[in-house]
Amino acid sequence: MTAIKVTKIGVRATALLLTGTVLSGVAFAQQAPQPSAPAQPAQATAQQAPVTPVAVPEPARTIRSLRVEGTQRLEPETVLSYTRLRVGLSYTTEILDQAIRDLLASELLADVTIEGVESGDIVVRVRENPIINRVVLEGNKRLKNDKIVKEIKLAPRQMFTRTAVRADVARIVELYRRQGRFAARVEPKMVSLDQNRVDVIFEIEEGAKSKVRQINIIGNEVFDDGKLRGEMATKQARLTSIFSSNTSYDQDRLAYDQQKLRQFYLTQGYADFRVVSAVAELTPDKKDFIITYVVEEGPRYKFGPVTVDSNIRDFDDKVLAGNLAIKEGAWYNAKMVEDTVDQLSETAGMFGYAFANVSPEFKRDREKLTMTLNFNIAEARRTYVERIDIVGNTQTQDKVIRRELRLAEGDAFNTFLVKRSQDRINSLGYFGEKFEIEQKEGSAPDRVVLTANVEEKSTGELTLSAGFSSLERFIFQGSIRQRNFRGKGQDLRLSADYSSYSKSVEVGFTEPYLFDQNIALGGTIFRRDYNSFNYLGSDRRTTYEQVSTGGQLVLGVPLTEYWTASARYSLTHDSVGLDRNTFFTDGKCDPLKAGRYLCDALGKRWTSAVGLSLIYDSLNSRLRPTAGQRLVVGGDFAGLGGDVKYLRGRFDADKYWNIGGGWIFSAGLEGGYIHSLEKAAAGTDPVRITDRFFLGEPQFRGFDIRGVGPRIQRLSYTGSVAAGNQTLITDKDQIFDDAIGGRAYYLGKLELEIPLGAGAREMGIRPSIFVMAGANWGVRQPGKTANFTQATDAAGKLLFNADGSPSLLPIETQLFDSAGRALFVVPTTDAVAPGLATTCAIGYSATSGGACTGTSINTRAVDTTSPFLERFLGNSPRPRVSVGIGANWNSPFGPLRLDLAYALTKVEGDDDKLFSFNVGTSF
Repeated sequence: MTAIKVTKIGVRATALLLTGTVLSGVAFAQQAPQPSAPAQPAQATAQQAPVTPVAVPEPARTIRSLRVEGTQRLEPETVLSYTRLRVGLSYTTEILDQAIRDLLASELLADVTIEGVESGDIVVRVRENPIINRVVLEGNKRLKNDKIVKEIKLAPRQMFTRTAVRADVARIVELYRRQGRFAARVEPKMVSLDQNRVDVIFEIEEGAKSKVRQINIIGNEVFDDGKLRGEMATKQARLTSIFSSNTSYDQDRLAYDQQKLRQFYLTQGYADFRVVSAVAELTPDKKDFIITYVVEEGPRYKFGPVTVDSNIRDFDDKVLAGNLAIKEGAWYNAKMVEDTVDQLSETAGMFGYAFANVSPEFKRDREKLTMTLNFNIAEARRTYVERIDIVGNTQTQDKVIRRELRLAEGDAFNTFLVKRSQDRINSLGYFGEKFEIEQKEGSAPDRVVLTANVEEKSTGELTLSAGFSSLERFIFQGSIRQRNFRGKGQDLRLSADYSSYSKSVEVGFTEPYLFDQNIALGGTIFRRDYNSFNYLGSDRRTTYEQVSTGGQLVLGVPLTEYWTASARYSLTHDSVGLDRNTFFTDGKCDPLKAGRYLCDALGKRWTSAVGLSLIYDSLNSRLRPTAGQRLVVGGDFAGLGGDVKYLRGRFDADKYWNIGGGWIFSAGLEGGYIHSLEKAAAGTDPVRITDRFFLGEPQFRGFDIRGVGPRIQRLSYTGSVAAGNQTLITDKDQIFDDAIGGRAYYLGKLELEIPLGAGAREMGIRPSIFVMAGANWGVRQPGKTANFTQATDAAGKLLFNADGSPSLLPIETQLFDSAGRALFVVPTTDAVAPGLATTCAIGYSATSGGACTGTSINTRAVDTTSPFLERFLGNSPRPRVSVGIGANWNSPFGPLRLDLAYALTKVEGDDDKLFSFNVGTSF
């Protein structure tokens, strides 16, 4: 019995061996002795043609029986299904060879043997491919397991094949090459286990990232290499680019850089520029790439005559051409050509031609080096809005979106109104930032279908912010807000603040379309508890407490597309108080303890005020504007009842410019002034402390809360008169410091948002640099709290301290009992009642005001106030200036804002602050 055994490696060799055996047998048969024949003449024998061997066909045999041996998991029928072998069919050696090849091609078997060839009792003996027990990755640090496993085909409980292993090795290497790691190596290994199982191990050597060592440019004469490299996304690996991700080699970026070079030259007038070749060569150590560009700049062109040829009769060709930014004689710029096409398309759209086709026609004069342009506007029909479809809104009601549209079904098409509608819907903040209104052809050539394909996002906001200052220590603020309550566009909000300075809670609700009319109505209820305090060392000392409780109603009515009028009414109860045990003497506020300005501010008052504001808003987005402007001018009158009368005016203006390339520049200016309609007593300000303006964080970065503006500081003395060493304490932590606000303020800001790479943009990181300037002033200087007496010696001569400053005596204030009787103190040397407080100047009484007994000579009971220096600071319109950097980041745990600001200029008394941050999340 002859056995046929073929493995994967020996299929071709076995087939050749079998074929060679058959041919050899045929040749041998032809060389065997043949029966004798009559002799032929020698000449005839010599001229006889050579005999060509003829292959004898192999006799066909029939398969008498057929079975499969060696299977473990596969059914025999499954194995035979891959062959044409069947009982009763004839077979030859070639048929058996093909059966072996078919079985091995199935990748289910590692080895195949066919026996019983001569007898017809065919036995197909197989050895199955092993089953993968597990796939192990070793050495991978830059690419985590989950990134690799989802890209490869081998997996547990699957058949092991060497073909799949080779494919997975190539795939892993490709993944590393996409990361710029061209030196990565993958070594596959197989560990055999029992039950025909294997572990597949990929040993990975990641290697270093292949950097771009050098970018060579050949053929450039007008612009140097540095300028052209600056236009490319790929950067050379240098110390200055250590934090850049664009220094690694990327095949796709290579093609992108070629396009960037072409765009740059086309904007500079080089219309014939081309990149002849771009070659990236890997260094022998496989660590770096050297990229070489061969360019051909060509001559520089200027614009020739620029004309417009319009087939739309509503347009005057000469008027259109005269309004174009492109002028004859200017250097050719392909970007200006694109912008002009967009400009003409938008102009046509504003007149109702939605599908106007504008095509520029170029005529190049290589001798004069001019580029003649003709913008051809093809004939088009005036179009009308056939239908407006809103798609993708699962929560927001259709009417909330449609009421922001400036076009209605049946209206003449207008690109300006489409853009305005798009901006208004974006400003809602309910949908993704890349929302656009798509234009599609309608049922007729003069019909257009507008589709607002929105992608809803979270409109709930949970905001937490924290900060730290040397005065307040930790600051915490939190708010929860739903800007699209019930999908109707309603705004529901709740906020709370807590710090050592203040505690507040506020609840508000706004209906933007009252009774489905374009009228907004909102209301707010609040309670704010503000505590002014100081630190003496680590001891906190509260000065005054201000509690405001009230509410406000606001009504907004649009006047035009951009102008809105807003009216409001507010009713507030303010209470300003001081700690009676600390700042009161004989039931009254003591200016020596509290300061005259605080004593004047005490009391409870109702404020009833009405206000009106005019608002101009053309921002393209209220949440993250990149273009447009906003202006708010308003005034309030208090005096419709209540205890307070004043006029207050405020303004706030902001403007944004998109200066290209992702750079956003903005400027802002705000200010206000309040004028009292009441008369004030001498030494007091007519505007109460609760109604004044305060300036600082968060408005003014670089300064603490209420850190800018008028304030009162009280500095104490150390030492004694007797020793002659009284010294003023100037340590910041030992100074009583109270912000008292101003009647006028202003604040200006310039900010530039810096674009980052695609990766940073996907993470939502938006850094910026800014400069701010502002001031708070205008309050009347409070009256002097106390006049201290300079000490004298026995001869009446004035005494001075060692530093030359006058030596001041404490102020003694007589103490009285509840009935207003003067109090005295019994000497501590008295044997009966030492240190007793009594109403008796001599002796003492058993009860206050009773009969005096005893002979002790008593001293007056007094409250002693040590000398102090009271300073009025910060009341200046001189601008305080701060500069800094900040960043908005849509972090995994919510929107985060970081600011690092430094106060360049400040007035004595201002309280600056270097760092602040806040964080929130959406739901």
